[in-house]
Amino acid sequence: MIGDVPNVESGQEFSTRRLAHEAGVHRPLQAGICGTKRTGAESIVVSGGYKDDEDYGDVIVYTGHGGQDGAGNQVSDQSLDDSGNAALVTSYLEGLPVRVLRGYQSDSPYAPEAGYRYDGLYRVTRYGSKLGIDGFLIWQFRLEAYEDTPTPCSNQQPELPTAPDASVVPGNETPERVTSTVQRIVRSSAVKRQVKAWHENRCQICNVRIEVPGGSYSEGAHIRALGSPHNGPDITGNVLCLCPNCHVMLDAGAIVLEDDLTIVRGGKPVGTLRTDARHTIDLDCVRHHRERWRN
Repeated sequence: MIGDVPNVESGQEFSTRRLAHEAGVHRPLQAGICGTKRTGAESIVVSGGYKDDEDYGDVIVYTGHGGQDGAGNQVSDQSLDDSGNAALVTSYLEGLPVRVLRGYQSDSPYAPEAGYRYDGLYRVTRYGSKLGIDGFLIWQFRLEAYEDTPTPCSNQQPELPTAPDASVVPGNETPERVTSTVQRIVRSSAVKRQVKAWHENRCQICNVRIEVPGGSYSEGAHIRALGSPHNGPDITGNVLCLCPNCHVMLDAGAIVLEDDLTIVRGGKPVGTLRTDARHTIDLDCVRHHRERWRN
């Protein structure tokens, strides 16, 4: 299961990993990453298993799996072919949420004093490789908490490392607080993933396929926006497989489509949308998008 687990709230504690397993928060009893390259990562455990991990509460620099001996020393390079590492890459490429479970074994200031604690949903925002403390190649994944994921309590206040910058605006130590309610549209990741799979992550507008370590990257772009006042449907007919550049241009109205799927950029036709027999484009959504930006 990707995302929230029914009847489990952020901050819920489990005295053992088996209880976390039985609740569905983190299914493996030993592995730190749950997931596969195909599905993405369901969950991770932050429990001090790797020397290079860094924990800042709402930001985690998480070391991938593999290459350790029984004493916890890195004795060989890690690989993105490892199923857990590949799962985290998929979570990044597909924008999928990852559940985070913290264990008492970690020396993180955010670790629970005993047992394990579920700390909510995080997103993988970047990943890369480097030489670790033991001198072998490791893969690390930066995870950031979703906006509505509470920051766990800490007995310290570690700060994210930043480079000195004399141009930084000092800001306000006591900003005004206001109470607000945020309503999030739940977008179906399965819909976007289906469209991207049909097109093999190749942009339907410019035909670019972006290759990255561990896979390829594209974005699922809604033609008719989901939010008010547009209220577009979250269906495959309202989603295009695009590169980031074309996605931004579509969202900003720099690109529109005619009913025959001619691509119009800057008021001039520049080609035809590449299609797939399995992917029927909803022309009502195309018209709504075009009229929105031509009016």
